[in-house]
Amino acid sequence: MNSLGIYISVPFCRAKCTYCNFASGVSSVSAHEQYVARVCGEIRSIRQRLDEALIPEQVDSIYLGGGTPSVLSPALLGELAHTLRQEFALTPGAEITLECAPGQLDDPALAAMLALGVNRLSFGVQSFVDREAAATGRFHTRAVVWKDLERVRAAGLRNLSIDLIAGMPHQTAASWQESLEVLAATGVEHASIYMLEIDEDSSLGRELLTGGPRYQARTVPSEDLTADLYESAIAFLGQNGLRQYEISNFARSECQSSHNLKYWRRQPYLGFGLDAHSMLRTPLGAALRFSNTALLAEYLRGPEDAEEVRRLSPSEELEEAWFLGLRLHEGVAWQALAAEFGRDEVEIFHPVVRELCALGLLTDEAGVVRLTSSGVLFSNDVFARFLGVKEEFQIQ
Repeated sequence: MNSLGIYISVPFCRAKCTYCNFASGVSSVSAHEQYVARVCGEIRSIRQRLDEALIPEQVDSIYLGGGTPSVLSPALLGELAHTLRQEFALTPGAEITLECAPGQLDDPALAAMLALGVNRLSFGVQSFVDREAAATGRFHTRAVVWKDLERVRAAGLRNLSIDLIAGMPHQTAASWQESLEVLAATGVEHASIYMLEIDEDSSLGRELLTGGPRYQARTVPSEDLTADLYESAIAFLGQNGLRQYEISNFARSECQSSHNLKYWRRQPYLGFGLDAHSMLRTPLGAALRFSNTALLAEYLRGPEDAEEVRRLSPSEELEEAWFLGLRLHEGVAWQALAAEFGRDEVEIFHPVVRELCALGLLTDEAGVVRLTSSGVLFSNDVFARFLGVKEEFQIQ
């Protein structure tokens, strides 16, 4: 709890992917400049807007996500890095991650990233089958990804991650296996596997819900097949040295994303930029959460549009400890919860755990509660059962 993670949201892309439901889009270079100036201002003013005692002195992880942060010019990336180093003390060897799209990382940008201390890259590949990638608006091919991996490794970057999505248009069990095999062959240290989200906040999602031919929704695999693809990824990647440590994340030994682990372990982090979220702790350990608006025009107007800082109640923190901790393969230990929240408070959750164990969604062994393979597929339903348990108990 004595170190801090920093997330910077860069909501710009060269094109909007059909499946994307993030607060991101295509903007001009002048918009990039205006946005970076606003983010730097937010970083410089954070200690005036918050109690200094809330912010840990040392920063051990920085994550630039989005969007596609690599679309920013080297000068703008340098401005962000300079501001961060002015305002925060980075620990030696701090993990500094930047998300990028294959084929959009030219030599000047790569050189600038290395100069700024970036030591981890996350590539949004989504599919190694060219037809599938093209169907969702991705510009890259498999050959482009291989070339980028060779270039960044030759430049000295070794900590690399690749994202894939199960459920892409035209995807079959055979084509998914092809993507997994290519992923394993790249030898990357980390992978993220997501199942396609279907909601009205993406073009493809809207077409899946309402019909239409434009985004090839009719070629999207069924939910059952998508679940099968995800489960096959867990098995295949595990056999190839990438073991699942979180619902969507896989890594070789000692290569987990230390920044993302902060989210699931409820450790302090600050988010800057559009739709960025933060969690800090008071000197007595209580959790504080706050976030920025997801509307770009509102964000650019200034910090007065940020949401109010909200202090979580002990009950809310305990609920978070369950549904965030269960995302991790290491699970949730009864003893650790009791030490943090008190044995009586934790005991209330025993009936819920027993119920979910009986349904085959959880295991409770050697004092540790974990999701089963079925529980992972229905994780949102599992997590929902841990909300409002104290009130339910009191009513009974």
